Amino acid sequence: MKDEAEPIGDSQNRDEPDRQQRQDLRKRLKEYSLRILRLYDSLPKSGSVHIITHQLVRSGTSPLAQYREACRAKSDADFISKIEGALQELDESDGWMELLVDGGYVAEQKLGDLRSETNELISIFVTIVVNTKKRGKR
Repeated sequence: MKDEAEPIGDSQNRDEPDRQQRQDLRKRLKEYSLRILRLYDSLPKSGSVHIITHQLVRSGTSPLAQYREACRAKSDADFISKIEGALQELDESDGWMELLVDGGYVAEQKLGDLRSETNELISIFVTIVVNTKKRGKR
């Protein structure tokens, strides 16, 4: 019987629900990246707001790439490293969005849903890391 706690990136022990979860998360990260890009496109390209949004685009699109790399990881340690990298980028993205709101560049309501999604993705990635580490200790 397959271990339900197998990491998403472990191709040796994938079953259909895991495959669907991977695809759902990949789709969610792609949509998240597109939302970040649309936000960037909607804001001025000059002054400090441009500097902030440029950094946001970099950190906000990186989790998709890192997750895709994690799905092809060679080991649990490699997998965890890539997932933790995505976590750092998501946290950084939230920081840039906080700065946009606190600086008065964007209304808090405009970023509310995107920031909520950021925090939900952070929670998902934390759970993945915790479960992968637990599985490794068995």
